[in-house]
Amino acid sequence: MRKSLKSLGSLLLVCSMLGLSVAGCSQKAADNKAMDGSNESVNESSKESVAENTDFAYPMKTDKTVTYWTPLNANVSANYGNLGETEFYKGLHEQSGISVEFRHPAVGQEKEQFNLLLLDEELPDVIEWEWFGYDGGPQKAIDDGVIIPLNDVFDKYCPNIKAYLKEHPDVDKMIRTDNGDYYCFPFIRGGDLLLTSMGPMLRADWLEELGLEVPKTIDEWETVLTAFKEKKGATGAFAYWYSVPDLTNHNPFACAYNARRTFYMKDGKIAYGAIEDGYKNYLQKMSEWMKAGLIDPDLATLTNDQVAAKITNGSAGASFAWGGSGMGNWTKAGQETNSNFRLVAAPYPTLEAGQKPEMGQKDNFYPGGLGCAAITTSCKDVEVAARLLDFGYSDAGHILYNFGTEGVSYTLEDGKHVYTDTLLKNPNLSITHAMAGYVRANYNGPFIQDEEYILQYFALDEQKEALKLWSDTNTAKYTVPPITPNAEESKEIAKIMTEINTYRDECTLKFILGTMDMSEWDTYVSTIKSMGIDKVLEMENAALERYNAR
Repeated sequence: MRKSLKSLGSLLLVCSMLGLSVAGCSQKAADNKAMDGSNESVNESSKESVAENTDFAYPMKTDKTVTYWTPLNANVSANYGNLGETEFYKGLHEQSGISVEFRHPAVGQEKEQFNLLLLDEELPDVIEWEWFGYDGGPQKAIDDGVIIPLNDVFDKYCPNIKAYLKEHPDVDKMIRTDNGDYYCFPFIRGGDLLLTSMGPMLRADWLEELGLEVPKTIDEWETVLTAFKEKKGATGAFAYWYSVPDLTNHNPFACAYNARRTFYMKDGKIAYGAIEDGYKNYLQKMSEWMKAGLIDPDLATLTNDQVAAKITNGSAGASFAWGGSGMGNWTKAGQETNSNFRLVAAPYPTLEAGQKPEMGQKDNFYPGGLGCAAITTSCKDVEVAARLLDFGYSDAGHILYNFGTEGVSYTLEDGKHVYTDTLLKNPNLSITHAMAGYVRANYNGPFIQDEEYILQYFALDEQKEALKLWSDTNTAKYTVPPITPNAEESKEIAKIMTEINTYRDECTLKFILGTMDMSEWDTYVSTIKSMGIDKVLEMENAALERYNAR
């Protein structure tokens, strides 16, 4: 089945790159127009009574195989070449009755291969992708004939996701476009404990040795980092993985100044934090700390593995990272060579003692497209694909995705699903990597994540305490909901923000490293304004108004 690309303009560009004629491309676009009626059978059948579906039960009796394209999460790829090799998939196949052929792009080439995928005449039945990143957003993906709207599909084949959305209208609002179209089977965080997963942490054994308390304010952090440098020999007392957007966007020291490097909610409107005074004050402090040797001088080039090595070998004494793959894995690695090694979480810092942190990291219950599975227009048996995906929201699917298979990856104790030692005390694998072979709870996918997962995944008392500390902020009121700018807005926003973000990131590093003086701040702000940030904010807020009206 044919489908259009993101727009006729991009289609012509791709065709010209491949040496095809414009006439041929125009014919492909015309063919795709015909697809507007390709879902009529679903639409018509949905008008029938859904009573016929009340007798449906898993496992489904079908000989069909669903083709399923998804990036292979790093937690899985560490030990498996394909999701179909995992114990998780064996359980999914057995319990749903549906065979799946997983297809994965090469690690590190996901976006490029996704774009190439769109050139194929035949798409896989299901594509799991961050559809907000599609050029024009999820509605454009529907309009382009890449994925199908799911309203009628939910009504006819998906009682589980439909029941959940009825009970959670706030989430229901998040996974629809402004046109009212459901576009995916979403990854949903199923409780408040799951909304915050990262924050600042530091060497608890060093604090105890030096007679220092866990820092809560910027001044206290400066005292601690100075002591780590001068008394523990940390060459870069604070080290973190700068290139990860989530970590950079939620930098704890920026949060102390109520600063965001990107968009956030302010007085009911969307604002852009990287040109505000709070961001300037944050950069000024980081510049001072860099000059004082309190921040790792290789900030711009550090990888996650390098940060892990620095924390565990004593080159650095503090970081901010995920509670699982950061605090959990680093503690295990550090204690292999130093039995005294311990990490402790610090709250998101403030400027004044006794203040509650305003900003930190907190997701929406629907975190904007992670693990978001859509059915494509190439799918020849929509019911089978829909039944497969709806299984994740059933009671049995909830258990499988979060806990795996009874007697293998969990046991039932006093009504609770308790992970076995195969996951929590595997002698050959970290908890993160062991879990990934049996469940999807420690990354994402089309299901509802369970809070009981995180309470066990965070096996250390320090990790459980971290959840409480990092969650104790007023961040929710600053979090932008999953708005969907329309195709024209998305195109213009992407064009402008690509230039702005590149300039912002270059200048941010220069300010921190001291190669750009803070006296140039006004020039930096005026340059971003000249690039069109006000126009972007106008479009973002128009999208916010439409979201609020859903």
